[in-house]
Amino acid sequence: MNSLHYTTRGRDIIGIYRQAFVDHFPLPAITDYVSGKTLTYGELGRRIERLHMFFQAAGIRKGDKIALLGRNTSTWICTFMASLTYGSTIVPILNDFNPTDAANIIRHSDARLLFVADSIWAHLKDEDFPEVEAVVSLDTRKILAEKGDRLAKVQRNLTRMFNRRFPDGFTRDDIKYRSGQNDDIAIINYTSGTTGFSKGVMLTYDNLAGNIGFGIASRLHYSGSRALSFLPLAHAYGCAFDMLVPLAVGSHVTVLGKTPTPSLLLKAMAEVKPNLIICVPMILEKIYRKMIVPMITKNPIRWILAVPMLDRAIYARIRSKLVEAFGGQFEEVIIGGAPLNHEVEDFLHMIKFPFTVGYGMTECAPLISYTPWRHFIPGSAGSLLPHIMNGRIVEDKRTPGQGEITVYGQNVMAGYYKNPDATLGALDADGWLHTGDAGNIGGPDGRTIFIRGRYKTMILSANGQNIYPEEIESKLNNMPYVSESLVVERDGHLVGLVHPDMEAAEDRNMNFDDLAAAMEQNRIDLNKIVAPYEQVSAIELVDKEFEKTPKRSIKRYLYK
Repeated sequence: MNSLHYTTRGRDIIGIYRQAFVDHFPLPAITDYVSGKTLTYGELGRRIERLHMFFQAAGIRKGDKIALLGRNTSTWICTFMASLTYGSTIVPILNDFNPTDAANIIRHSDARLLFVADSIWAHLKDEDFPEVEAVVSLDTRKILAEKGDRLAKVQRNLTRMFNRRFPDGFTRDDIKYRSGQNDDIAIINYTSGTTGFSKGVMLTYDNLAGNIGFGIASRLHYSGSRALSFLPLAHAYGCAFDMLVPLAVGSHVTVLGKTPTPSLLLKAMAEVKPNLIICVPMILEKIYRKMIVPMITKNPIRWILAVPMLDRAIYARIRSKLVEAFGGQFEEVIIGGAPLNHEVEDFLHMIKFPFTVGYGMTECAPLISYTPWRHFIPGSAGSLLPHIMNGRIVEDKRTPGQGEITVYGQNVMAGYYKNPDATLGALDADGWLHTGDAGNIGGPDGRTIFIRGRYKTMILSANGQNIYPEEIESKLNNMPYVSESLVVERDGHLVGLVHPDMEAAEDRNMNFDDLAAAMEQNRIDLNKIVAPYEQVSAIELVDKEFEKTPKRSIKRYLYK
């Protein structure tokens, strides 16, 4: 990693895409998995040019805001890339936001145009965001609402206008984008964290340059490689590494466009055979439990006890099955967005499955640290990006050597849109970003990040010890009949909230009393492997899955 000297600081990011579209003009760029339709880089460039003509007719200027709301599709990607290469500011909105929150974001962002899926538009009211001048359908490209009818006429005549401008057809020589300044705001990305308060993160072209440059230098994607995009592209993680980096180097991106259930993902991976897999922990953990645990033992009650007794031949067979299930042609699986369950991580490392865990946040567009899987240290979150990011710890006096992780560098945001107080709370006077994560920085290179948990979720015990509930949950989640869990504080005691694995319970004809008894046994076993101050006093069953953010983190604030 130390040999990486490639950087795009100060470089024309828009020019990178112009060159990529020219160089890969006849090659496949985007495929919609559901419809099977494919756009070449030339066709992507053609659609972008049509949108540029529409933006111009709408009077969109450099820095004007364009909101984008819908599922991942080729049209969504075209709209995003058109805004990026035009010089306007794109506001991607997670389609999981409820209509009220989505309307608030559209209004707060000062968007002049809104591109939206028809199914979402049916639940919005244009009077909730009066500053929007026109609403465009992502499904039909028709005008759904506007002030007047000028742009509806433009849209109807757009094909004729396009053909008049390019009478001999659209060629690679016609891909010409104006350059911008790297400190211009390219994206306002509204967070969907576990606190319930959404802030507009202002990301510059230079922030994108740090991520894109690192992705190119690391060959995470490369010309002709295959990518399966199933994370929300409106989130910084999926946006950077399932879209921006692949399209900068000529990869072929297949967009899943549906909820990524384990069965659908495995089917799509077998067909697409991606060369890199970008994943959040929950997806991998579910595949692991449904596919790997039954291979380890037929008795799920205490399966983890069987792991140390497995021989190398069984490890190799399990690894081979898992690699095959993920398409068989990937270099590595990069896991990010949330902590990976420790027991799952240890097992995957033991069988030498090619995975690594990175660390990032929307405020860094998103990458902070990463290490290739062959050099990955289990329990870490990778090494700070060389030449791009630096880190330091604001020590907690109660735990010497540990404290809040702060980072500085090219990827750090410009601030929160129209929210100076939140900006001051996150960025100090010298530009260091306070991540809110507790941990330490060390390892062989002195730059490897180790995370213990979030300061906002930390519980202070009666004796003054810091309790990170995520660490307890990681152990509890691997116990029988536990699908997911939360550890909360009540009246000075720790309580585990558990949504049970109903499929496993039904296979054994278990009723509520049986499940309650199993959870009590889990509690007893859990308390044997946690610190005395981390003892759980009770486990309560929760009948529904915990509500989650689009990146599949539990919205903890709902369960306090």
